[in-house]
Amino acid sequence: MKKRKSTLPSPGDNTLFDLLSEEIVFLILDFLDQDPLDKKSFSLVCRSFHSIESRHRKVLRPLRSEHLPTILSRYPNVTALDLSLCPRVTDASLGIIAGARGDALRSVDLSNSRFFTGSGLMSLAAGCRNLVELDLSNATEMRDSAAAAIAEAKNLEKLWLARCKSVTDMGVGCIAVGCRKLRLLSLKWCLKVGDLGVGLVAVKCKEIRSLDLSYLPISNKCLPSIMELQFLEELVLEGCFGIDDECPAVLKDGCKSLKALDMSSCLNITHVGLSSITNGAGCLQHLALAYGSPVTFAFAASLKRLSMLESMKLDGCLATTSGLKAIGNCCLSLTELSLSKCSGVTDDGLSFFVTKHKQLRKLDITCCREITDVSIAHITSSCPALTSLRMESCTLVPKEAFVLIGQRCHALEELDLTDNEVDNEGLKYIARCSKLSILKLGICLNISDEGLSHIGKSCSKLVELDLYRSAGISGLGILEVARGCPSLQMINVSYCNDITDTSLMSLSKCKRLNTLEIRGCPLITSLGLAAIAVRCRQLNKLDIKKCCNIDDAGMIPLAHFSQNLRQINLSYTSVTDVGLLSLASISCLQSITILHLNGLTPSGLAAALLACGGLTKVKLQASFKLVLPRPLFEHLEVRGCLFHWRNKVLQAELDPKCWKLQLEDFMQ
Repeated sequence: MKKRKSTLPSPGDNTLFDLLSEEIVFLILDFLDQDPLDKKSFSLVCRSFHSIESRHRKVLRPLRSEHLPTILSRYPNVTALDLSLCPRVTDASLGIIAGARGDALRSVDLSNSRFFTGSGLMSLAAGCRNLVELDLSNATEMRDSAAAAIAEAKNLEKLWLARCKSVTDMGVGCIAVGCRKLRLLSLKWCLKVGDLGVGLVAVKCKEIRSLDLSYLPISNKCLPSIMELQFLEELVLEGCFGIDDECPAVLKDGCKSLKALDMSSCLNITHVGLSSITNGAGCLQHLALAYGSPVTFAFAASLKRLSMLESMKLDGCLATTSGLKAIGNCCLSLTELSLSKCSGVTDDGLSFFVTKHKQLRKLDITCCREITDVSIAHITSSCPALTSLRMESCTLVPKEAFVLIGQRCHALEELDLTDNEVDNEGLKYIARCSKLSILKLGICLNISDEGLSHIGKSCSKLVELDLYRSAGISGLGILEVARGCPSLQMINVSYCNDITDTSLMSLSKCKRLNTLEIRGCPLITSLGLAAIAVRCRQLNKLDIKKCCNIDDAGMIPLAHFSQNLRQINLSYTSVTDVGLLSLASISCLQSITILHLNGLTPSGLAAALLACGGLTKVKLQASFKLVLPRPLFEHLEVRGCLFHWRNKVLQAELDPKCWKLQLEDFMQ
């Protein structure tokens, strides 16, 4: 029999919810996940709802560790704790967590957190014996003693140690011996871990499914033991320069369970070494070889045995026509191909490939500057089921070719046309791609409100729209987008000089908007920003750099309504001490950029920095470093705040067309 929800006695609390079981109410709460404020609103209805929501929540993501005692008391059923937004997590904090949750806690994320030591990790491991996931990425000061403490978490299955640059083979060895149940281990950028540590992991942790060894100083010596891992499915060897073609003969049988292999930036591996490593890996589905050896006929021949290969990433490689054709003939199961920034990609090679892969779903040809409308014609006719097409800076593709995309590829969900010749006619046809959720039209100088209006009227599922430096866009196009795309979450109209407050008032109807980039829009004032603040309560990233007409009057509404704001760029605006200090009421605010604010004084800056208790990153003009007391910075750094100093001089803004021409000259 289902358990009825328990309620706290309160006059007038009787509602229809009293007839529902707690399990049913929990199911209702599961659907309140789009707006982070919805569950909070639910809990504020009455004491009964407050109690139910407290018991329902399983995951917590606090902003400050000092609140841990209170929130752990309120939410008794939490099993996962994400502290990645807490810059300062001490040993005492970890002790509180272990004491409050004990064996019920299964996941802890400490990536980006600092100030804890091996002692705190020992408390966590000893007190939370059922811990299965632990993320310690970016703990650059963590040493082998702390790694030894982690080894006490005997049930650990997933461990991330990315950028733990002080951990050595000895520390990893302790973990390998203690954590025999590990299934996922990331040692990316652990620069003091070599063949010995990796070998110990391979010998002791037989359950490993995913192993990330990116940028480790390892050699061929540890490969045999890795390849003997019976259940290994994902292996990342990106940037392992010590691995070369002299792979041991032991690799002749390969790793039969391997499904994903990343050997990007392995500069000493050619098709010879690749053939040795992939030998026997007939189940391989995903292969990344970006910034590696040239894509030649011999390279393609080394892939013939990979009959189940679904995706391949060749970014930054020299791609020959013969190589692309050979891949087209031998890798017939491919559904995703990335050739971003590959030199040598021609119409001949690319056209041949796509005609052989009619099932292709994702294609990235960013900066393939030699292809023309011939390639686009073959892509659109051969691959009508494409869901993602990225083709930024394909500068030889004429405007007429973009019509074909809209005519033939109606399944597209992502389309990147940044820095292309697409015009309004092209957008008219692209608007037929009604499933589009991501559309990037930055630096498209041939489009205007006319073309954008077609997108707004037909692409109702749009979530992300990038119009960076597309100077022909003004209020009318934005109005249609705001009307027709209610699910819009991110929009970038930076340096679109004709955008006004009216445009922001239109966008304020998009209640899910969380990222707004409007830098370099001189006609926008505090009035337009206030409209966004009042109605877009999920806003967490705001860039108003070089919006010179935004002043303190725009900061007050932000301070009052934008309580989810985490990142803001105020550089070159008219904000003064008063406006900056008002932002201190935003408890979520963590990152702020303040360059060239003429109305800002040293005393005002100091007051604001002290008042904003959750700051983790501040970017400041270097001149302030000389006029503010050193103890102030030391105090803020102890709280977990990092300072980035800049010596940027004030620069005049360029016309978008002139800016693009200068960029092209630089590239040449």
